[in-house]
Amino acid sequence: MSAHFEERSGVVPCKTPWGSWYQTMEEVFIEVNVPHGTSGKEVKCHLGSRDIELHVKGEEVFKGKLFDTTMSDEATWTLEDKCLIRIILMKTNREAGNCWASLLEGEYCANAWVQDQMQRKLTLERFQRENPGFDFSGAEISGNFAGGGPDFSSLQK
Repeated sequence: MSAHFEERSGVVPCKTPWGSWYQTMEEVFIEVNVPHGTSGKEVKCHLGSRDIELHVKGEEVFKGKLFDTTMSDEATWTLEDKCLIRIILMKTNREAGNCWASLLEGEYCANAWVQDQMQRKLTLERFQRENPGFDFSGAEISGNFAGGGPDFSSLQK
């Protein structure tokens, strides 16, 4: 379901010196620009449940403790067109309120505007899941969307 929502609504990337990262309720996507012609043998990538490390051609791109935990056995990386590494991490906590403020603890932080846009996006994604007959991909929200938006669970149906 997230893939279709993302296709219709776009992504909110957090730019970094090496590329960008963005997130959905379920996943964190990392896109790393590498020199054209890079081969898979020149990429060393460790994807742990709480840590990540990427080296390209012997140079460290990033290394550190992730903002939150992931399911390491479901993490993947690919080298696309010999110039882009795409890493996909599956979040352990898949709630709309689990909006990562940074990729690594204290590093690659989303600025206040990007963080706000990411949280809005996750809240709309949550609304989409809760109301599959509606299309929230182009919706705008204002007000209380921090922490996953308003809680309607106590309302009777």
